[in-house]
Amino acid sequence: MFLKVKSPVFIDHLTFQVGEPQKAMLRAVLRDDCGIICSALETEVEKDQQELDWNGLNDLPYGVYTLEISRGQDEMKMRLVKRV
Repeated sequence: MFLKVKSPVFIDHLTFQVGEPQKAMLRAVLRDDCGIICSALETEVEKDQQELDWNGLNDLPYGVYTLEISRGQDEMKMRLVKRV
């Protein structure tokens, strides 16, 4: 696993722990229960970067989301919950 979400529950941001720190482009997408993209992030992870923050998620409605993350050929999905 190249990234780990610190908590599957979030309020206004997500924090990731970088499992394999290497320079690479990272793309993350948050989808709601209907599969609609609610937010997207594309950033470059630096070689020695240990953590990554995704800010600006405060305006999303509360509920369950699917997080899709890709880095090159590596992909992963997980369920997250936005709460009050």
